[in-house]
Amino acid sequence: MENRFRARFCVLILLACSIYSGLTLVGAQNRRPKNVQVAVRVKWSGTPLLLEAGELLSKESKNLFWEFIDDWLLHVAKTDGDSHSAKDCVKKIVKHGSFLLSEPLAPLFEYSLSLRSASPRLVLYRQLAEESLSSFPLPDDSYSNNERGLDANETADIKKFDPLLVGVNPKSPDGKCCWVDTGGALFFDVADLLLWLQRPNELGDASQQPETYDFDHIHFDSNIMSPVAILYGALGTDCFRGFHVTLTQAAKEGKVNYVVRPVLPSGCEAEVGLCGAVGARDSLNLGGYGVELALKNMEYKAMDDSAIKKGVTLEDPRTEDLNQEVRGFIFSKILERKSDLTSGIMAFRDYLLSSTISDTLDVWELKDLGHQTAQRIVQASDPLQSMQEINQNFPSVVSSLSRMKLNDSIKDEIIANQKMIPPGKSLMALNGALINIEDIDLYLLIDLVHQELSLADQFSKLKIPHSTVRKLLLTVTPPELNTFRVDFRSAHVHYLNNLEEDAMYRRWRNNINEILVPVFPGQPHYIRKNLYHAVYVLDPATVCGLQSIDMITSFYENTFPMRFGVILYSAQFIKKIEMSGGELHSSALEHDSEIENDKSSLIIQLFIYIKENHGPQTAFQFLSNVNRLRIESAESTDEAVEMHHIEGAFVETDLSKAKSSPQEILLKLKKEQTFKEMSQESSLSVFKLGVGTLQCCLLMNGLVFDSSEEALINAMSDELPRIQEQVYYGHINSRTDVLEKFLSENGISRYNPQILADGKVKRRFVSLASSILGGDSVLNEINYLHSPETVDDVKAVTHLLAVDVTSKKGIKLLREGIHYLIGGTQGARVGVLFSASQTADLPSLLLTKTFEITAASYSHKKKVLDFLDQLCSFYEHKYILRSTTAAESNQEFVDKVYELAEANELFSKAYKFLLPEASDLKLREHLNKVSQFLYRQLGIPSGVNAIITNGRVTPLGASVFLSDDLHLLESVEFRHRINHIVEIIEEVNWQDVDPDMLTSKYISDVIMFVSSSMDTRDRSTESARFEILNAEYSAVVVNNENSSIHIDAVVDPLSPSGQKLSSLLRVLAKYAHPSMRIVLNPLSSLGDLPLKNYYRYVVPTMDDFSSTDYTVNGPKAFFANMPLSKTLTMNLDVPEPWLVEPVIAIHDLDNIFLENLGDTRTLQAVFELEALVLTGHCAEKDHGPPRGLQLILGTKNTPHLVDTIVMANLGYWQMKVHPGVWYLQLAPGRSSELYFFRDGVDDGSQEKSLSKRIAINDLRGNVVHLEVVKKKGKEHEKLLISSDVDNQSKDKRQGHSSWNSKIFEWASSFIGGRDHSKKSDDCLKGHSKGGRHGKTINIFSIASGHLYERFLKIMILSVLKNTHRPVKFWFIKNYLSPPFKDVIPHMAREYGFDYELITYRWPTWLHKQTEKQRIIWAYKILFLDVIFPLSLEKVIFVDADQVVRADMGELYDMDIKGRPLAYTPFCDNNKEMDGYRFWRQGFWRDHLQGKPYHISALYVVDLVKFRETAAGDHLRVFYETLSKDPNSLANLDQDLPNYAQHRVPIFSLPQEWLWCESWCGNATKSRAKTIDLCNNPMTKEPKLQGARRIVHEWTDLDFEARKFTAKILGDEMDNPEALASSKKSVNDSSSEDMESKAEL
Repeated sequence: MENRFRARFCVLILLACSIYSGLTLVGAQNRRPKNVQVAVRVKWSGTPLLLEAGELLSKESKNLFWEFIDDWLLHVAKTDGDSHSAKDCVKKIVKHGSFLLSEPLAPLFEYSLSLRSASPRLVLYRQLAEESLSSFPLPDDSYSNNERGLDANETADIKKFDPLLVGVNPKSPDGKCCWVDTGGALFFDVADLLLWLQRPNELGDASQQPETYDFDHIHFDSNIMSPVAILYGALGTDCFRGFHVTLTQAAKEGKVNYVVRPVLPSGCEAEVGLCGAVGARDSLNLGGYGVELALKNMEYKAMDDSAIKKGVTLEDPRTEDLNQEVRGFIFSKILERKSDLTSGIMAFRDYLLSSTISDTLDVWELKDLGHQTAQRIVQASDPLQSMQEINQNFPSVVSSLSRMKLNDSIKDEIIANQKMIPPGKSLMALNGALINIEDIDLYLLIDLVHQELSLADQFSKLKIPHSTVRKLLLTVTPPELNTFRVDFRSAHVHYLNNLEEDAMYRRWRNNINEILVPVFPGQPHYIRKNLYHAVYVLDPATVCGLQSIDMITSFYENTFPMRFGVILYSAQFIKKIEMSGGELHSSALEHDSEIENDKSSLIIQLFIYIKENHGPQTAFQFLSNVNRLRIESAESTDEAVEMHHIEGAFVETDLSKAKSSPQEILLKLKKEQTFKEMSQESSLSVFKLGVGTLQCCLLMNGLVFDSSEEALINAMSDELPRIQEQVYYGHINSRTDVLEKFLSENGISRYNPQILADGKVKRRFVSLASSILGGDSVLNEINYLHSPETVDDVKAVTHLLAVDVTSKKGIKLLREGIHYLIGGTQGARVGVLFSASQTADLPSLLLTKTFEITAASYSHKKKVLDFLDQLCSFYEHKYILRSTTAAESNQEFVDKVYELAEANELFSKAYKFLLPEASDLKLREHLNKVSQFLYRQLGIPSGVNAIITNGRVTPLGASVFLSDDLHLLESVEFRHRINHIVEIIEEVNWQDVDPDMLTSKYISDVIMFVSSSMDTRDRSTESARFEILNAEYSAVVVNNENSSIHIDAVVDPLSPSGQKLSSLLRVLAKYAHPSMRIVLNPLSSLGDLPLKNYYRYVVPTMDDFSSTDYTVNGPKAFFANMPLSKTLTMNLDVPEPWLVEPVIAIHDLDNIFLENLGDTRTLQAVFELEALVLTGHCAEKDHGPPRGLQLILGTKNTPHLVDTIVMANLGYWQMKVHPGVWYLQLAPGRSSELYFFRDGVDDGSQEKSLSKRIAINDLRGNVVHLEVVKKKGKEHEKLLISSDVDNQSKDKRQGHSSWNSKIFEWASSFIGGRDHSKKSDDCLKGHSKGGRHGKTINIFSIASGHLYERFLKIMILSVLKNTHRPVKFWFIKNYLSPPFKDVIPHMAREYGFDYELITYRWPTWLHKQTEKQRIIWAYKILFLDVIFPLSLEKVIFVDADQVVRADMGELYDMDIKGRPLAYTPFCDNNKEMDGYRFWRQGFWRDHLQGKPYHISALYVVDLVKFRETAAGDHLRVFYETLSKDPNSLANLDQDLPNYAQHRVPIFSLPQEWLWCESWCGNATKSRAKTIDLCNNPMTKEPKLQGARRIVHEWTDLDFEARKFTAKILGDEMDNPEALASSKKSVNDSSSEDMESKAEL
């Protein structure tokens, strides 16, 4: 009955509306709601989806790529008869790809394919293909690269030729679609390739081998030692099939190392079949970004009054979503019932839509808006869809939300939850690990989900129950804490003082609880207790060591509450130990002349003698005397210690109690053996501790720090809260030995920086599970060695030793592994993976066979480890350290095996039976198989020795690796990442496993495989306790026990992050089917609308692929039914690495007023992915970031395409790139003269560290961590030379120009740089004809929106008409419209000026602005040091809405007294504005301290001084501090430099350089050199009206600029007669310039 009544009621309303709409038909048509459509496309040409599918499968498993190729070649006919459209083809590709994947991974594969995330990888292959072709020019020149190997059409498509687009599709060479590159030749025909394969003598020239990369597809049957053959071609072509079959067979025969790089050359689309070419012919539209249409504040009417330009607009074919509720009506259902009233119903709907837009609500309506939104969401049938519809169309739905009756249970639960989490806070966790929702994007999220699903798939294949798999995936690896303490306690520690016993500390209190008493910041607690043991490990003959001694002495003399000590060592002695493989051969050292004359050893001997005879204070005084004499006699403070310094210091030291003269004692001590042995023992103890490699270091209660004074204070500050916590809980009292407690709990016997990663060296993990699941694996063949009597125990830790049996280092590692087991370990086992060079002799092979027999048959025997150790010792001395004749050595080795086996109670029978039977060929084949496994699966090159600990790969560098290091590895890895996995595995109820299989080895293997796989995940170690939040009434809960993915989230639905998350969560729900628990957390009290925008997050769907032809349309953002009478501004929310710019946009995207669209229903905008941003952080070893360090980036053929400098802020740098293989280098000049790159393993090979290879093969960019080291002899040189110092030195060196003033003329395109640097031919001719002469004036400006671009053209004309020197303009390109970018090259040619478009991506670490206007302000000031090239010395900023009346050369040449910045102070002669001069009162008056407050519309930047003084870094620090307060930096570009002028000084320009009607009286207008159109808070006068009234020449300049623009764009001028008359009336009234009351 109720439904019938509602239906009748609706019909009545509709009838009324039909009458209403008939009466106002014309008005309704004009008021029809409009739409907005946005797309983002890439710059490169489209890539085939078939090839993208292969790349996606290879991410899952390298073998899947080859299986997909074989499956496609076998089952898919080239005719594509059953595929009549792009959608059919995609379904076919998905079907064949999904067949190779497990069920949970298949939907994600389909989605990733529609997301086009593998396209950049194919672009990278294009670059390599082009390089391959260009290496071998064809005789007939058929591969003429046409500037880049492009065909004519593609050349036309690539606008203005972007040199960074290195992955341009190569043109088909001579009609060939495939070729094979062998390094020495290219083969375009299978017949030629077969001839080459039949000539083995031509195969193996290693010098001509093409380079292979980590991302390459290497055939699984290939031999990595064979010659490389790379096939470039596309799956689906006949030539690919022929080459693939041939090369696969050759790989199986061991002839080649077969690599495929998928490329479909331009012109070959017809050869690949219809499905093979899908995606290749269309431009590629991206998804995975957000588009915002914000309701714009039009307080100041800053809109262009020019007529809307006519242009081609493509109406979107999609229909409006009539299922969307409008004021309670679902119009799709009404239309179904009353189709005959369609026009009236739609008119009524349009009326409702246009009248429901709200950007304000009354206070009482806002009160519960957040709670009402939460209620609407949780009560919806599809809560995620409801959340998305609400927050992405908020202005249209807010009215209906505010009228909703609220359920108190929801409100109460939200308020209760907000006692545990701040209101409005949003968090999200994937399987327990927190995700940074500020930086999350669709590509990253899909990757994170994929790695979780892949792990779940691996674990299920290991027969781990699903419940355990979920538990494993939900565990979060605890963050790594630097709590390992080096146990340095020994007789070799020499303490200077003892706070508990020395008389000088007797007055101090000894109550340990005093440490809990608060003190002033920086003040230590003076307690008579040895709480801090600062023990310095140092070489006393080094500058660093002696400076540390002076620092210790200074602290001691000032009664600093710390116990100081030293452990002394000789670096020369330790070097000898390392050269001998870590073993001390006393006989070899006794007669070593270098050891005899070692200054460090002599100082240690004298120190020990003095300490024993005269006490520690005198001994330390002796070391201070050595340093004093060194400094006094040296020209610089860095001079090394000489022998006479040591002897002089010894004589000088107070030895009055000595019975003999100091000289006699010195001679006697030099010959004394006892003190020499004590010195060597001290050095040996440092070697065993492992801290000798750090040169000078501090051990603060065992924690390792560097030796600086700052490090000492920081170490004490770090240790204080740990001690306070222990005291508070009673674990430390007045009788506790603090050092004993800390070292017994966390002490390690050896320190190894390679194992205890300090954050600078990223640890590498590999999944051992994926390698064993791939089929026949080397890991299945390993038999493990154990400590005695632990064979049957489960081992949590597995060390796999990758040993090159022919190298001394390899055998040394093997012996240390055996010693490690002999020493005893309950929780670890050792497996050995032997490899060898091709020239390995038979004893080497027999050693591997002996190990195999021993581990397989005798691992349970008591003396098995002794046997292996003795055998290795014999092998090392007999075959590694010296060579013997082959015939003798083979039999001798075998006999030794028999002898040692009997001696260690092992039966020699097995050896006598198996060793003689061992085939040389089979042993070599096995070693080769291991080498292949190490290289492909673990990334360990041939000849490299390494330890793989539960998947963590530790390659051995130059330093010695001892058995203690294996204990350290075991301890670190077990504590940090294995222990929690063991606890879960121990609880497993193994149901699907044969009980006979459940051995300790099986469980140990599972632990090894699981722990190795878990740490390959790239995810956060942070987690949150979501379970404490209530989720009964105010949460969206989706249970799915079968899913491996669980999402926990806290979301404010009415927030920008909520807008994005709602879309991302819907994608996850559809393709990953997770369990979810989403707690809604809206703000409980609102003072204003939380969202004033419309938002769309663009996600791809299968509808992007045509179902009628073979085109791919790609995803787009579509806004239906947008408000007509509101001004909107468009912003894009793109992933961090993307730089995008509009390329098609007729209308002003900054001021969208849809009522002006006329008959057009849909406003179109197309953006382009201009580039990806490569970012990084650079540190200098043992120092801060190397500020000003220059980096260049390029390809192998063109090394310098982009350049940048390193900021002091976090050592940050960025560059623009496209997909490809790039090489990062230090720039020529001071950077490369002073520094080299330091690799993860510092093995001293500087030559290898001059460049870094970086592969960009996805849309997520890359973050590169660099560490640089100063070259030997350059340690104390400065990178940046002050221009003042430089100028002084220049006077002395006539003819040498200042390094700063001519800093690298190569700096041509900076930080993401300058896309267009144009100097027209006309401009050049103008110079020669007596046009503009002199030094170029550089002017910088920024504009957004058509009105300000109109102002900008006027500003340019005003500068050019008054300035006589050459001018170059620099424009921030981020917000420039396509029409402006089309006009400016023509304008530059016509008027004779240069210009460049520059850009810079906002750094992730810098506090972000969200409003477009504030972002524009920030670009004016925050990045001045990095956005311009180094060659630019000075630039003037001029506001776009300014008119210049003077020669800018006068300002450019003005002496600004060495200040980095020069601004004009605000005028003060317009008294009506006194109430608005905020800088004269309150905070600003106190802060400025009499300094003027300057206006930011015009300023000069001395870039040389700006960079020298780190002004940019200082400004960013001030900004970061102030910007987090929403009430500060109201006028960001102006407030920031004025606030910072005490640190970044400002030169005040003469007042006439900037006149503004709002602040300056008319009396000074005649002297104005520039006029700025300030906003007026009193009258709110529109900009255009004020411009015509205030500046009499403005109308002429505007007319000229608009006439020129219309001519270039082919538009008609807006009523020229009206313009002329307007111009005349303005001129007539110009003499009566009226003062306007305004504000900036």
